[in-house]
Amino acid sequence: MSPLPAPSQHQSPSKSPTEPSTPEKKVPSNKPAPADYKDIFPPWRRDALWPAARSSPLAQNGQLHAVMDGFVDILFPDGLIPFTADYRTSTSPSLTYTPMGISLSEIAALGDFPNYAELSGVPLPKAYSNFNIETALPRPYRPFRWAYHQTMSLTKLEADWWLEVDKSYVKRVTERKELFAKNGKQVLDYLPGSELGCKELMEMALQFLCARYPQYFSLTYSTEKGHVFHNRLLHNKTVIRDMHPLHVILENVPEDFAVMFRNPEDGHYYFRAGLLCSSLGWTVATKLGLQLKEIHKPIPDYKEKMEFSMDRYFAKLPTDRPIQRGSWGLEVDQPLFMPPGDPHEAYRDHQETDLDLSRIHLRVDWQTLRRLPLSGCIVFNFKALFTPVEEFREEPHIPHLLHHILQHAKPSIMAYKNTWHVEHLVRPFLESAKEYQEREGMVEEGWDVATLEETPFFRGWRARWEGGQGFGEGGLSECEVEVREGKGVDGVMMR
Repeated sequence: MSPLPAPSQHQSPSKSPTEPSTPEKKVPSNKPAPADYKDIFPPWRRDALWPAARSSPLAQNGQLHAVMDGFVDILFPDGLIPFTADYRTSTSPSLTYTPMGISLSEIAALGDFPNYAELSGVPLPKAYSNFNIETALPRPYRPFRWAYHQTMSLTKLEADWWLEVDKSYVKRVTERKELFAKNGKQVLDYLPGSELGCKELMEMALQFLCARYPQYFSLTYSTEKGHVFHNRLLHNKTVIRDMHPLHVILENVPEDFAVMFRNPEDGHYYFRAGLLCSSLGWTVATKLGLQLKEIHKPIPDYKEKMEFSMDRYFAKLPTDRPIQRGSWGLEVDQPLFMPPGDPHEAYRDHQETDLDLSRIHLRVDWQTLRRLPLSGCIVFNFKALFTPVEEFREEPHIPHLLHHILQHAKPSIMAYKNTWHVEHLVRPFLESAKEYQEREGMVEEGWDVATLEETPFFRGWRARWEGGQGFGEGGLSECEVEVREGKGVDGVMMR
């Protein structure tokens, strides 16, 4: 296959198709930022403190009631915890509040592993009772859209799917631990003042796993050891208080997390702690400490079209409105972690004429964004999922949509995504797949390319996904359970 001409804006290999979350609701213009974000705070949920305490086993209700009575909202803005202060050792009686208007005394009274569902307003997931780790597949995310602009593209988070476990779980956890052993602070690091946010994130993640997959994960408590997390997939136990929260996540949750903290000096959000084993062209070390706009600087049109809307979105995001979105790229093989200078970057410099199509994969980084209810941190999390592009042949409309994007999307955006190095094989394949789908009646001839109603999936995705896991051979799939409960039907996600 003859190589395609390189685009005029062909990007350096160090630039990644893995875009940090850039949520998309249409924004009329990127107006100048407000004079001061210092006085803009996220919506409070103080009214959830008492209900959460009553359902949190270790909460000290009497102490919480006393400190809650002492809250004076007019004193709050001048009493914020310093940016770099460790909540565990902060002793200032006047600097005691998080951006959520919650004091350190109230947090202490709630105890470890409080009821975060009550605190955040986001319910815990339903138990995935028929889940089988031997056959479980990730959902087939295809976050393609047309018209394709560098704008915010978000939907409400499906609470049952914040974190996902599939049959690659043990392999991925092992791979990520090996990456940390080799790369250290390139993949996991944290700055002073991030202690509360990291603990909160870890506790929420473990609570989620225990609720979603109770046959594999559980938490116990004893006065001798405190909380212990039991992982029956890895056949081990983690004593929570013996390990930094991000290391607890590394040992048990094969997903990436970047924790953004509000700086009380200017009201903007900064990357202060992270576990990122799936980044391409950047690392924790290259982004740690940066402000939101500095993290997104390499993204085309970010400053002109998104900087203001993103700063405003972060300033006002409520805890009960987490969102999800997808970013995608095309890769040779399945590179999980590719720091600047990695040998795998060489694939992006040229088009290999003898490259086999079977080695080309769609990489989707399925992302979520949510605010933590106590610290007020915003957590960006994602998982990297790989699909051979050859599978698109049986996915209605996907070849048409992707081919149209590769042909007609804005050159600067496609250069940033770095798809050129495989397009000499992918485009002809997509052309053939389009003809096949039209010939077989899967897609009407002359279909006007547009974002699919089923986005981020495709028509019939559930049947293919469930069939690949053996559903229908006994027992109900989760989809069938939801239909019987009146919660959804095949095809379109319930939002």
